[in-house]
Formats: sequence, structure tokens, C-alpha cells
Amino acid sequence: MIEKDLTLPPDLTSDRATGPVRMRRPVYLDLLPPCNNACPAGENIQGWLAKVVEGDDRAAWEILVHDNPMPAVHGRVCYHTCESSCNRGKMDSPVSIHAVERYLGDLAIEEKWPLPPTEPSTGKRVLVVGAGSAGLSCAYQLARMGHEVEIFEAGPVAGGMMHFGIPAYRLPREILAAEVDRIEALGVKINLNRKVNDLKEEMRNGKFDAAFLAVGAHLGKRTDIPSCDAEKILDAVSFLKSVAMGEQPKLGRKVAIYGGGNTAMDAARVAKRLGVEPLIIYRRDRDHMPAHAFEADDALDEGVKIHWLRTIKSMEAGSLVIEVMAIGEDGRVHPTGETETLDADDLILAIGQDTDTSFLRNYEGILFHSDGVIVVDEHMMTGCPGIFAGGDMAPSERTVTMAVGHGKKAARNVDKYLRGEAYEPKPDKTIATMDQLRLWFFTDAAARIQRHVPVVERTASFGEVVHGLSHDEARFEARRCFSCGNCFECDGCYGACPENAIIKLGHGNRYKVDFSLCTGCGTCFDQCPVHAISLTPEPSGVE
Repeated sequence: MIEKDLTLPPDLTSDRATGPVRMRRPVYLDLLPPCNNACPAGENIQGWLAKVVEGDDRAAWEILVHDNPMPAVHGRVCYHTCESSCNRGKMDSPVSIHAVERYLGDLAIEEKWPLPPTEPSTGKRVLVVGAGSAGLSCAYQLARMGHEVEIFEAGPVAGGMMHFGIPAYRLPREILAAEVDRIEALGVKINLNRKVNDLKEEMRNGKFDAAFLAVGAHLGKRTDIPSCDAEKILDAVSFLKSVAMGEQPKLGRKVAIYGGGNTAMDAARVAKRLGVEPLIIYRRDRDHMPAHAFEADDALDEGVKIHWLRTIKSMEAGSLVIEVMAIGEDGRVHPTGETETLDADDLILAIGQDTDTSFLRNYEGILFHSDGVIVVDEHMMTGCPGIFAGGDMAPSERTVTMAVGHGKKAARNVDKYLRGEAYEPKPDKTIATMDQLRLWFFTDAAARIQRHVPVVERTASFGEVVHGLSHDEARFEARRCFSCGNCFECDGCYGACPENAIIKLGHGNRYKVDFSLCTGCGTCFDQCPVHAISLTPEPSGVE
């Protein structure tokens, strides 16, 4: 009895007839890499990594900015869900995609590479409300499509929460400014200190044909905490914004931060850099905190104390009364009645943010969910034709990368709306999974780790904590990519075919099969390391 190769997908392990009666034929195909699939911005990650491997960084960057105009920003602040999905992580460690993205973004700034040119003018005008991640992304994409775009930004500087919510030690302001300047150079007009109070009036006066609403979540949520001095209770958004504006908040010797998200970690680390002793109070345990693990690790490394399973009952002069919580058998937290007292001169609330949508409340057709975000359809359009919304204003996870993805998707739909058409996304491809790869082709290679400023030096200033990769490190890291589901011209099929039926088409053009020679033996399929070849049923016998 002949044993079948159990490493192959079940539908491809049946006997393969060869010779004059070929039952299956090899077909080159492109599957969807899991990293691309997991990227909220929809980047062609595998595509630009391949160009880095080839040594063509400029081409890699141009592929990258097709989807995302701010790679130097994202290489620093993105939570890289792509890496969580990377097949390489099941072998040794994921490809450090965000680090290579940062390398390309920084190189583009250093070399002053301009963004790709725009299409001819369409004569259409679009208003974008908000110069944050979503607004800048949408404006960039629309400008590339030939539309005239203006951004109305209520604040004194572009960037939104990237500027006011992300501390400088994570995102240096000159990096953000450089990428914003490049978008402006493309023709996008950014009007600062221009708050929109009446959208309908702005649309009429500016003769805009469509609008994209991208007001960030700049309003910190509050909660009722009995206190003898309300001035000692701040919200994290206002606190981070004041520091970003160069102000020096008046804080006592110890400050408590209430919350367990990334904003809470940022607020605590900023307070540490202001010379204050911070402590975080969170009502659940670490396993259930919304902050990313590395954010909490960085905070702890820098000396921030975190009190898990605690909630605040009241604030007295120079102290907090907190209640100890416990996790029940149902997984929920509940109060124990046991209280403790902690020293704290000030309290910063980091329990979430809201968007200011008051300027839309009387706009006919625009509806809101119970949590205040705008109702949009699958085209990101509100109930009012021509008015689109995204980023923090639409239902989604609130991250920079998600907002950039919203901006790109909205731009494609706005473009089609202006042309009187409907945007139809391409059909989803099959995702290339780990079990489809031939790991014998690859060797173990640990990821290149980005260097960090020593902990003892970090809190002395707001200087950047994480260093980028060198040219050689970035190329090494890119080479670790498996190229899941996509041919990278390894010549394995070409060398393995016993009938010389594989024809090389030249660099970048891959291969084709001469079916007058192919017997359907499947050798090419068996050896392809990345599952870029499929064996499909023979449609009409041997050619």
C-alpha cells in the first residue's frame, strides 16, 4: 500500500495520474499572506518586504505608501497585529514588520522622497473634518485620485491624537510633521484652528461635493468619584494634550492614574518624566487589562507601580480610598468590601474617550449609535448622501492604523460616489496558512531586536526610547519573511521538474508551465516552499 503525504492539504492527496492521461495540472497562484490580511490599513506587507530583500528600498516605500502615507509614524505607534498573525512566529519569532516599516519611513524622510504624483484633476472638491490619522489618510488618497481636498482642523497643529495623545518618547514630533508636510506637498490644504460648527454651512460656502468626518476622540470620559477638591481630578486626554503643548501641569508629589488601557500607561510614563511618582489603579487583573502587554512592561520597567484588582471609592486630601476587588467563578470582578488607603495628591482618569459630534446633531439623515459614534453603511457613508465618516467617529477599534484604513476605504467610496459609481472591493483571497508551507526550505533565524534607551536614562527626558534598525538589520529581517502563498522565484519548481516543463519568464515575472511537456506528476507542487502552486483538475486532458 502506498502511503499518502499527510503534509499536503486533504483535497490534493489523491492519486495523481501522469503520462497520457493527466488528471491534474499545476497552476501558479497568489494566496493572501496572513500579515496582509491582519493589517487594518490594508498594506501589501509581503510586497514591500520583498523589495527590501532585493535591495530596492525606494520601490518598497512606494508600495507601502500606496496604502499608508505615514510609515515612519506607523513603524513607531502601530500595535502590529500583522506580527501576531505572522506564520514565522510559529517557527521561531514573527518578522519584525513594524521595525522594517519604520526603517523605510525614516529613510524616505532622510532622502526626501516625494509621494507618488496625483491623477489629473476631476474638478471635485471634498471637505475633510479633522487632521488626525483617518482624515490625513483619506485626504491623501483622494488627492492622489485627482480631487481637490481641504482639511478643517480645530487644533493648532495637524496630527490629531497622534500629536496630542501619543507622547514624544514614542513618536517624535519632527517625524510626524515630516509626514504631514509630505501630504500637504501633494496638494492637500490643511486649515488649522478651523473648527466646524455647522457642517451644512461649511459645505455650502466651500462648494464641496462630499465630506469625510474624522473628528478624533478628544473628550476624556468622567466618572463620579467623591472628592473634597475636584480640581485635583484630571482626564488623561487633557493631561497628555497639555504636556504635548509644552505646558507644565501642576501636580503633587504622587499622582494616581485610574484605568488599564494604553492611555493609562502613557499618562503614567509622562507623569514619571515630569518628576512625579505615578501609580496606576485598575479594577481587573493584568490578564484582562486592555493595554498591550509591552505597554505595561515598559511602564513597569520605568518604575510605574500598578495596583491590580482595585477600584477608587473616594479621594481625600492627599489620599485615595480604594476597594479591593476579586474575580468570581464567572470571571467577573466584584467588590470585597475591603478598603485600603493610598497616598495620592492628584488623580488622572484614563477610562476612555468620546468624540464631539455636537455639530452634527441637527444634520438631517445622520444617525448615532447609543455610544455616540455615527452610523455608517458598508461604504462608510452616513444616512446623508455624500457625507462619510470614519476613524474614532465610526464603530471600530480606536488605533492609528485602524483609522488610516478607514481613511483609505472611505476615500475609495467617496471617489466612486463623486463619479456616480459604487465601489466594489476585490473578492477575498484564500489565506496562506502555516500547514501549507514546506518548512524544510527555511532555517531558524532570530529576529533583529530594536535597541532601547537604557531604563535609567529614559525618564530623564521625552527623547525617543526605541531606536530603529540599520540598513543591514532591516534587510536581514525582511529576508525572514516566508512569502506565504506567493512565488518569490526560488527556482525550486524549475529545478525539480523531471520533464523541463517549467519556463522561467525573467526576474519579477515568475514562471509558466509548458503543458505539452507536463505530465501532472506534481513534483513542482510538492517542493514549492510557500504553496504558490496549486494542483487543479485537468479541464480537457493533456494539451
